[in-house]
Amino acid sequence: MQTNVEQLGALERRINVSIPQEKIQTEVENRLKRLARTAKLHGFRPGKVPYKVVLQQYGPQVRQEVIGDALKKNFNEAVRENNLRVAGYPHFEPKAADGDISPIEFSATFEVYPDVVLGDLSDIEVARPVVNVTLADVDKTIEVLRRQRVQFEAGDDPAQAGDRIGIDYSGVIDGVEFAGNKAENFTLVLGEGRLLKDFEAPLIGMRAGESKTFEVTFPADYHGKEVAGKTATFEVRLNGVESPRLPEVNAEFATSLGVANGDIETMRREIEANLKREASKRVNAKLKEQVMQALLDSTSIESPKALVELELERLTQDAHNELASRGLAAKNMPLPQELLKERAQRRVGLGLILGELVKAHNLHPRPEQVRAVVEDLAQSYENPAEVTKWHYSAPERLSEIESAALEDNVVKWVLENVKVADKEMSLDELMGRS
Repeated sequence: MQTNVEQLGALERRINVSIPQEKIQTEVENRLKRLARTAKLHGFRPGKVPYKVVLQQYGPQVRQEVIGDALKKNFNEAVRENNLRVAGYPHFEPKAADGDISPIEFSATFEVYPDVVLGDLSDIEVARPVVNVTLADVDKTIEVLRRQRVQFEAGDDPAQAGDRIGIDYSGVIDGVEFAGNKAENFTLVLGEGRLLKDFEAPLIGMRAGESKTFEVTFPADYHGKEVAGKTATFEVRLNGVESPRLPEVNAEFATSLGVANGDIETMRREIEANLKREASKRVNAKLKEQVMQALLDSTSIESPKALVELELERLTQDAHNELASRGLAAKNMPLPQELLKERAQRRVGLGLILGELVKAHNLHPRPEQVRAVVEDLAQSYENPAEVTKWHYSAPERLSEIESAALEDNVVKWVLENVKVADKEMSLDELMGRS
């Protein structure tokens, strides 16, 4: 058997495999003879089936198996001999044989992993967010928690922003009804933006039992294409108005947040600690995002198409699963293939760069580092010890933590090799809140 390797492109290779017919025939005969000793065919005792019958019954199948095994063996040997790192799966293609005595020839086309040469990071600047959690941040969070626990009470006052109202409405466009034009006992909180502003605005000041007629022009980019850009006339009846009542910040409120003794100061300290923990996570996420982009920007790399296609398949399947979890059919929701392909290329390229970086600078996570990550993650749960035990009870769960620890090592190493500029910002700015 003979092989040779051709270079078709930067990453594409082709191995041509030539297998002598006599070797194939000898192995086929040996396998058929072994098969004849145990073959069970109707009309013959086990082990007494004539060789010619076995050849006729099983010959073509055995021949294909022998050729497949020889092809795989040759391919693997050629890969080892030439120190090739195969990316994805090879494509095998038979070549036409010239008679029964000519060698059986195949070609295997495949891609190899690229040589990754890490770029120079010394001139890249990374902005590190610096955030101080203030008492005002704690107060603001308490207000958010109060609003999440709001209760509504019926009253006689005119409707205003923040009130919960119930309405009946119907609308027409040029005297004709349209899809979604009417509803009864529809409930909304004024100002939350659930409906168009032009629809909510005329409801301010209305009292329970009142009706009003007004016009609403749908935006040109409205999701309902049949009404986009058109003006509808609505008739609305307001059935009831409920005013919000926020809970007082007292022992009962603190207990509802998990503070066993209901102490207000303990509650504030726990909220502050949670905010600092979230801020730290967000800072690390922003640093990681910049670091990964710096690695991509500084390193020129060509990703194997086979790996990109495999990653694209995974991303597409994940998208389909996400749609299914929301009760949506994938066929009714076309996926953004260009965006998914761009993401697949980025992930493959970044994976190759990280692999080289970890190998070159020995950035594999240490057991004690993994333990620290697990314990830190467990702190946000009621029973940290049980959460830690849960992670260590399954290799796949621990593997995810190890990957996170590895990325932490990469981020730390990169930050030591780039220019880091501290950037002060508020907690709201860090969290992307207006």
